[in-house]
Amino acid sequence: MPYLASRVPGNWDVTHVDEEAEDIDWNISADLVGITFHTPSAPHAYGMAARFRARGVCVVMGGPHVTLVPNEAIQFADVIFIGEAEGLWEGFLKSFETGSYRRVYRQTGAPSLEDVPKARTDLFHRRDHTNGVIFATRGCPGRCDFCTIAVMYRHRFRKRPVAEVAAEYSSFKGKVVIFWDDNIAGDINYAKELFRAIAPYRKWWSSQASVLAGRNDEFLEAAANSGCKQLFLGLESISQQSLAAVNKGFNRVEEYGRIIERIHAHGIAVQAGIVFGFDHDTPDVFKDTIDVLENAGVQNASFNILTPFPGTPLYRKLEAEGRILTRDWRKFNSRDDVVYQPKQMSAAELLAGFQYANTRFYSPASIARRLSNSPVQLWWTLPLNLAYSYRWQRRAQTPSRGTS
Repeated sequence: MPYLASRVPGNWDVTHVDEEAEDIDWNISADLVGITFHTPSAPHAYGMAARFRARGVCVVMGGPHVTLVPNEAIQFADVIFIGEAEGLWEGFLKSFETGSYRRVYRQTGAPSLEDVPKARTDLFHRRDHTNGVIFATRGCPGRCDFCTIAVMYRHRFRKRPVAEVAAEYSSFKGKVVIFWDDNIAGDINYAKELFRAIAPYRKWWSSQASVLAGRNDEFLEAAANSGCKQLFLGLESISQQSLAAVNKGFNRVEEYGRIIERIHAHGIAVQAGIVFGFDHDTPDVFKDTIDVLENAGVQNASFNILTPFPGTPLYRKLEAEGRILTRDWRKFNSRDDVVYQPKQMSAAELLAGFQYANTRFYSPASIARRLSNSPVQLWWTLPLNLAYSYRWQRRAQTPSRGTS
């Protein structure tokens, strides 16, 4: 949103509300309200829109869920944006001033990533993890069946000019920056050039990357020299069959240990992205996965329940097989609910296994084992693990919402 705000004409006053950090002022005087949201927030976003529209405020919606199910979203908004907003957004605002705007704006091309205005950093609200958020690339070369990225960004993997990214990167006053890229390693040569350009600013950064990043020592060396402290790796599964079934066979399970070790050798921590519930997963997958992560000394992990988001190949497959259990979007949260029928276990077993994986991974015994296996960035990964441990201990004492 701070990037879109930078494209608003200077005669407009812009207020940005991040509900993770603040409450909405329902009495705010506004001519236009823009809302972006993911699938599990859709009912909340629709209710929000209804309250503003009841006051006669024009509501425009865009973002992931709107792009996935535009025919639904249009019922709750005055205007919707399908796909990327650059180019269309500026034209809409001009039309809004004259009252001649359309109801639907659909991106049919690939907006240029050159001359992207710097994000409105004055509209940043969160101070919990970073002093700057930036993107260098858009999209991902992969086309995994369960991922919404390929649906939202249908065009090729694209990159901003290195000099422009470096200039924005240098403008952040703080020390810690997050590259909000889907895959910072989508073009290895571009990434190495970018890392060399930002190295002189001596900041710390983290981002998401495919396992391909761990196969290239030049990439890792350049990343480390430029201040990379952590990479989020989409490992997804320890089952090669599961990876192949969802079009992510380029992940090679037998390489995981060597890739993680290579990343650690460059002083970079690893956060593993894991998904449970693929068709080849049995109840053994939870224990086996944690064993692998502990042995590899992975510093952090994000576990998710496989979720068939609308518009993805996975959703179409499970829908055709009659395995979608609910279309209550609130339950498409990947953490608290199972919204489809797994193949090798019950929905209740999948939810229980997910909870076991989190509880065990962030137990004191696992933290000690993992961080002793690889003490990279121990000064901040240990406090983070302890914080997660506390959260999951509290969560374990709260009854789960269950399946659909």
